[in-house]
Amino acid sequence: MHFDLNQAAIDVWLALAAVWLITATRAKAPVRTQPGASRLIHVLVMAAAFALLFRHDARVGPLAARIVPASGAAAYGGFALTVIGAVFAIWARLQLGTNWSAAVTVKHDHALVQRGPYRLVRHPIYAGGLAAMLGTALVFGEAGCFVAVALSFAGFWWKTRMEEEFMMQHFGADYSQYQRSVKRLIPFVL
Repeated sequence: MHFDLNQAAIDVWLALAAVWLITATRAKAPVRTQPGASRLIHVLVMAAAFALLFRHDARVGPLAARIVPASGAAAYGGFALTVIGAVFAIWARLQLGTNWSAAVTVKHDHALVQRGPYRLVRHPIYAGGLAAMLGTALVFGEAGCFVAVALSFAGFWWKTRMEEEFMMQHFGADYSQYQRSVKRLIPFVL
């Protein structure tokens, strides 16, 4: 039996999606939500990124060029990064608990979570998602997959700025201190 790394990477993402669907039903009610237009922009950017990452037919012309050598080391390394990123995102999602929302929101009785992966980065769900996307891009090896990672980074960076605004307005000095002590997306770096 042949182990298909491409399918295995997709299976990791399907497991991640299942966790998201199951846990989404337990979120607190929002008291403040981002405007619909900004939510739509983020959804469209992420949809384009995921299309480039997972749909081979979306990677045309130079986007279909293989830029990572077809080697076991690159593919298995990418798969390991996909798993690590997904596990990190799931850990963060579970630590966030009922404060989670797909849209930028402040929840009823919102808590400033600083435990678990939130000690390493302020937005560990996005950090884990980006790591998993980069890993999947390494598995697939095509230029369009790396464009997808760049698009996702831009989309997540934009969304974190809005989330940070909401958190500053809600938590004030506590959030400001958190910002000074913990990096946004990449532990100890960015």
